Amino acid sequence: MGLAMKVDTATWEGAVLKAQGLIMVDFWAAWCRPCQTIAPTIEELATEYAGKLSVAKLNTDENPDVASRYQIMGIPTLMFFRDGKAIEKIVGAASKQQFKEKIDSLLTV
Repeated sequence: MGLAMKVDTATWEGAVLKAQGLIMVDFWAAWCRPCQTIAPTIEELATEYAGKLSVAKLNTDENPDVASRYQIMGIPTLMFFRDGKAIEKIVGAASKQQFKEKIDSLLTV
């Protein structure tokens, strides 16, 4: 899977909520075509922003409790967390450039 770490209900708190810094979580499912379309982009971003941004992927079908806790209605949804707090969300497939602009704006805060 590359640099993006797989998270689930059991690892969510330690991997995301207790983590320091900026984390981007990709909420996805195997049947979701747009999720599959952006998956390579998510991996590229994980590589490009290594050391500045952690990237995690959460399968919403396998972890519906986490998805419902954050009102994930449509996928793909990318949520950004800083020091355990949800700060931003992108719903739907976006271009790599759009993702980069959001990440860059969050890294400069």
